[in-house]
Amino acid sequence: MNHFLAALLALGSVHAQTKSGADLKNPSTLKAQAPATFDAKFTTTKGDFVIEVHRDWAPRGADRFYNLVHAGFFTDVAFFRVLRSPRPFMAQFGISPNPAIASAWQNANIPDDPNKQSNTRGKVTFATGGPNTRTTQVFINYGDNSFLDKDFSPFGEVIEGMEVVDQLYAEYGEGAPGGRGPDQGKVQAEGKAYLDRYFPKLDRILKASIVPTAAKKPEAKSDDKK
Repeated sequence: MNHFLAALLALGSVHAQTKSGADLKNPSTLKAQAPATFDAKFTTTKGDFVIEVHRDWAPRGADRFYNLVHAGFFTDVAFFRVLRSPRPFMAQFGISPNPAIASAWQNANIPDDPNKQSNTRGKVTFATGGPNTRTTQVFINYGDNSFLDKDFSPFGEVIEGMEVVDQLYAEYGEGAPGGRGPDQGKVQAEGKAYLDRYFPKLDRILKASIVPTAAKKPEAKSDDKK
């Protein structure tokens, strides 16, 4: 093996590793328990928004989301299914742009959480393909989607920047084969190359990070003086 090829392989290995030492190609390394509450800041091609997560709403979902954010999983991830017409529905994301990483997580399922919250505007929920099949795909509710409550358990809500979520590119509509949007199977298999070629206008996440507790804005306090 020549030195140039070895360097390229080493670089790819570094990119699959996270600052926490977890390996994005090995979901079993991402098993930390989330704090009782935490904020996750998302910087996107449209601007920033913040999700506040409550572990008591959906413990398994909160833990998975915490680990994905902390490990940098969402970097360069596209909002591949954004549906606002004919009624406000959802903005969905969570398939890695790297096919090798996407493949590693495809069957990294977590058990369902009992539903304790409703899928109303701004609530954040894992997508599923049936019972106990949550992996990495997440959606933000645009409207009152309480009809989803039987099978989809919110774990957090957008507390800042919902106006940014409202501006995510939505003109591709529903995904294939029912619509002209991205085919999820091809997103999984071909990653960023597929989306860049056929769906170049999609918005994406530039960076997602856990907001340090000290950096969170303090709650406004009323003046007790009369």
